Amino acid sequence: MSSPAEFYNSLPPISKAYGTACLVATTAYQLGLLDVTHIALIYPFVFKYFQVWRLITNFFFLGKFSINFGIRLLMIARYGVQLEQGPFERRTADFLWMMIFGALSLLVLSAIPIFWTPFLGISLVFMLVYVWSREFPNAQISIYGLVQLKAFYLPWAMLALDVIFGSPLVPDLLGIIAGHLYYFLTVLHPLATGKVLLKTPMWVHKIVARWRIGAPAPASRRTAAEPERSTGVAFRGRSYRLNG
Repeated sequence: MSSPAEFYNSLPPISKAYGTACLVATTAYQLGLLDVTHIALIYPFVFKYFQVWRLITNFFFLGKFSINFGIRLLMIARYGVQLEQGPFERRTADFLWMMIFGALSLLVLSAIPIFWTPFLGISLVFMLVYVWSREFPNAQISIYGLVQLKAFYLPWAMLALDVIFGSPLVPDLLGIIAGHLYYFLTVLHPLATGKVLLKTPMWVHKIVARWRIGAPAPASRRTAAEPERSTGVAFRGRSYRLNG
């Protein structure tokens, strides 16, 4: 068995960085080093006092240490990692763009008063779960060892559990909406029409290349497939998906 350090080092870069940031934020909060009101998404402070960091920092707080916090962190470690090591393998720029696009979508949705929530981290994690469930729809999932269901239904089952346990519904709904929007623009619409509406911007590719984030694309396809890479279509070769 690998040690915790070896497991941590084996994680792909984007999921590892995001999960680490969330853990650090909650740890700092629990130690009294961080006042979360300074990182919350409060639009009047953003636009009136130009506290633009709130547009980013709100995604890093998943709540105080609790069972729910642990579950959200495990979601990143499982579903985010499986996406980054599976459909997005050697496509770090596309995975990073998915996270950025999801965050931007959530910021827009949260600007609607009925959807506003001060922290969108849970919504971003739920978006990862939704995209994972669409990419691995036939994987078998066990919920608390009591219920077996296909992964396609996982977001809705978790939404129902949050309703039962009295957790806020809006963060989960926002994550589902953002996840479906991304999936529609990068998978469903291109498959139906052959037209790509959402492409990974070149500046994201340049950031990943400049900082050498993740494994590079295979040399055999890097030059020949360069136009394809720049399209930013998230998923290709869907027919190879197997149960679990």
